[in-house]
Amino acid sequence: MAINKEWHLNNKMPKNATFEERVQWHKEHNKHCSCRPGFPKKLLEEIKKKGMKIN
Repeated sequence: MAINKEWHLNNKMPKNATFEERVQWHKEHNKHCSCRPGFPKKLLEEIKKKGMKIN
């Protein structure tokens, strides 16, 4: 799993990010970096509880 250092440096997770900001950040992260697969388990559970689609 390769880290896209430049992307990470230019795209920090906002402090006290809202649920929506976290989801959006992880969507973009998955497009631009492969340092870890998918969404964190806790966030994915929250997305499912809200009945959201992440595609």
